[in-house]
This record gives sequence, structure tokens and C-alpha cells, in this order.
Amino acid sequence: VTNVENSRYSTQLLAATTLRNILGTKSLQEILCDRENISHSMQVHLDEGTDPWGVKVERVEIKDVRLPVNMQRSMAAEAEAAREARAKIIAAEGEQKASRALKEAGDVISESPIALQLRYLQTLTHISAEKNSTIVFPIPVELLRLMKSRSEMRMTTGL
Repeated sequence: VTNVENSRYSTQLLAATTLRNILGTKSLQEILCDRENISHSMQVHLDEGTDPWGVKVERVEIKDVRLPVNMQRSMAAEAEAAREARAKIIAAEGEQKASRALKEAGDVISESPIALQLRYLQTLTHISAEKNSTIVFPIPVELLRLMKSRSEMRMTTGL
């Protein structure tokens, strides 16, 4: 004795409901790439539901998945947000590595005063190779302070 009048129709309804429930828990990428596991999971659920009716589900295949347009948009927006988040993480990691490298370079340069002068000359060589007409000569702040303090001394002493 079965508990349903039309087991074929009831199985189809149960399959549609099970499909919606299972696909609702998956991302678009999982739906597109993992059809075999989804089919297997559906078969297990359908077999459990139809066993009391005397119906045995032998095979489930997902051939084509059509999503409503609004769901496609929301899944695409979710995927885009995930891509942007990954890009920001990669950019942040790059900035972190660059700042570490700059710190290490600063430590090396601070150990040897001539290293800064050599780096400056190397930069000037690089700039001149590009045929730029403007070259900027940085003046150390300490030199400016020294000149300012001497000029103030001359003003106060009257020289």
C-alpha cells in the first residue's frame, strides 16, 4: 500500500523541491563545477523520501540549470564582491612586502653614510639616462639648519 495516489507526480514534485533546496545552499561556481556531487546528494534525499512509497530512485542527472535573472544578478554581484575582496587582500600583502623591503633598505643605508650618497648618484644616472632636462638636488635638512643658525648668529653679533 502506498501513501500517495500518483507516485510519479509526487516523485517529480519531491525532486523539484529537493533540487531547489540543495541548489539554494550552493554558490554559482559550485553549481556549475560540482554537478556530480549535487546529483548524488539529490539521489540520496530522493531515495529517502520515496522509499516509503515503494519507489526506488536509481539515477539523478543534472543536465541544465536555469536561474531566474534576479538570482543570476545577485550571484554575479556576490562573485564580484569576492573577487574585489581577494584583490584588496593581494594588494595589501604587496604593500606590506614593499614596506618591509623599504625598511630593510633604510636600515642598510643608515649603517653606511656613503651608501646614501651612492644611491643618490645611481638615481641621478638613471634620471639622466631618460634624457630629462630637470635634475633635483636634495639639500639635507641639517645643512639648512646649520646655515640658518649661522645667519642668526651673524645678525645678533652684527657681522
